[in-house]
Amino acid sequence: MTRKITIFDTTLRDGEQSPGIALQPHEKAEIAEQLERLGVDVIEAGFAISSPGDFEGIRAVARTVERTTVAALARTQRDDVDAAVEALADARHSRLHVFIATSPIHMERKLRLEPAEVLEQARAAVTSAQGRVDEVEFSAEDATRSDSEFLAAVCRAAIEAGATTINLPDTVGYCLPAEYAAFLTEVRRHCPELDRVTLSVHCHNDLGLATANTLAGIAAGARQVECTVNGIGERAGNAALEEIVMALRVRAAEFGVEVGVDAAEIGRSSALVSRLTGYAVQRNKAIVGANAFAHEAGIHQDGMLKDPLTYQILDQAELGLRMTLPLGKHSGRHAFARACAEAGIALDGDELRAAFQRFKRLADERQAVTLYDVFEEVPST
Repeated sequence: MTRKITIFDTTLRDGEQSPGIALQPHEKAEIAEQLERLGVDVIEAGFAISSPGDFEGIRAVARTVERTTVAALARTQRDDVDAAVEALADARHSRLHVFIATSPIHMERKLRLEPAEVLEQARAAVTSAQGRVDEVEFSAEDATRSDSEFLAAVCRAAIEAGATTINLPDTVGYCLPAEYAAFLTEVRRHCPELDRVTLSVHCHNDLGLATANTLAGIAAGARQVECTVNGIGERAGNAALEEIVMALRVRAAEFGVEVGVDAAEIGRSSALVSRLTGYAVQRNKAIVGANAFAHEAGIHQDGMLKDPLTYQILDQAELGLRMTLPLGKHSGRHAFARACAEAGIALDGDELRAAFQRFKRLADERQAVTLYDVFEEVPST
């Protein structure tokens, strides 16, 4: 059977932790509605204890979505768990996402706890949530810098307490793809109980490897990926939902997995998140950037006009986006002629040649050239 990959979207929690983003409850609800149309499986709506606004944001999402599981983040403290459970009270399907750090540097410098205390807090927090939400996920913060045997023991304790999803994140974006896959394999070897639950991966982009590491995690057996629309999130961001989904679709033969995301909603989801967060999408961002389906080089434009498969591995229409052939200094005659024709400018051979030469001269002098610049007054047909 084809393995189903659960898409855990954390745009409204980890994504919102990007500096300067502060979504209002109604804005979280609006994005959540779009995420449900997109077809994600889990929406992490916020960190309930962090602020009254985040608590109300989770509650708004819980009251809005109908089919998607709604998750709330909590540390292992009782107050955190209680706040998350209360915020999720109206969710049709709820998940508590409880976490504690397991790496030596986090335990010693941040938590100031002994390993045994960390293990016991993980067990107690998962236990305290049983029966109060539909399911519990446990995350070992900074898992990839943790001792694999100790981490396995913490995972085992969380599973015994009732966690049905275990997340082993690359919290600081430190891993290389092969290293991350080997790490997951090693932890699974020490904790075979992981095969009875859903193994999840959550990768950050500090070295630009979040998507690559996520795909490596899937290849190593993960059945859930945690990601954000447009890759927003702490520091350099999270693994981008759109990159993961389309990589799995385009390279389906290599991965042999399926996701429930409706690709046609990717463009709308990206635009909505960008508008409400105020975070512009970089032009060369994979999948959803303005340049992702733009071709200026003449050789590329000629190929695209003959067969889009020459230079595109994705169908932009499938994503609710469009392909463009912008005019610039690298553009070729065929693309220029097409732009003229689409503008209703009829040119014969000599006229086209002369107009193209004027265009090239202008394009060498300025960043943007329009047909109005070339003709000064667009001729009528």
